[in-house]
Amino acid sequence: MLSIRINKFLTQANYCSRRQADKLIEAGRVRIDSRTAKLGDQVKQGERVLVDGKEIKLSQSKIYLAFHKPVRIICTTDLQSKDNIVDYLHYPERIYPVGRLDVNSSGLILLTNDGTIVNKILKGRYKIEKEYLVTVDKSLTPDFMNGLEGGILMDGYKTMPAKVKKLADKEFSIVLKEGKNRQIRRMCEKFGYNVLKLKRVRIGNIELGDLSVGRYRKLNNKEMERLLIGSEKLKTKN
Repeated sequence: MLSIRINKFLTQANYCSRRQADKLIEAGRVRIDSRTAKLGDQVKQGERVLVDGKEIKLSQSKIYLAFHKPVRIICTTDLQSKDNIVDYLHYPERIYPVGRLDVNSSGLILLTNDGTIVNKILKGRYKIEKEYLVTVDKSLTPDFMNGLEGGILMDGYKTMPAKVKKLADKEFSIVLKEGKNRQIRRMCEKFGYNVLKLKRVRIGNIELGDLSVGRYRKLNNKEMERLLIGSEKLKTKN
């Protein structure tokens, strides 16, 4: 690091968001060595950054985890929230989830200390596939399956086409290229179905596999390279 903007420094240190960093700087709560930081200030190699007197450091290594989230665990970094994902993992370094799975869903979620990858994974324009296994409360019909595949209107927005495959009388897999709030549950409700069980099993090339509920594993460099290179290729195509 030769130099970096102070708000970006705080973001990459996983201390807060860029917007929150700007507010801290404007409030005079951030110092670079002995001087009070101002918006746009650069942090140079060897300089110390402090917020309210506490030194903030950049992580020396990037962390990427694949976690099998149990039902009832909440994807939030708010430590005041009961059953939050950070307390559940109790990981020795500060990490945060990339995106969400709602409290009643289980399955694959990624966690990291690398803020640079978040938009690449989450933003719909990159079109990284996410695959889910779904159990509903009644038998699947062709109209239901075709409806899910074609996309539906939600809050004035039409969801992107999905890939849907029947697995059993009341079970199917669905592959999405976006992640609206409670999207699959709301899509099913449009056709009079209630989701009984929802599990995410894949994000791009990262698969849940046989990872046990409540356990995590570190992602290797090859897996992350494929995920991020894949997102850039998809971005270029679109």
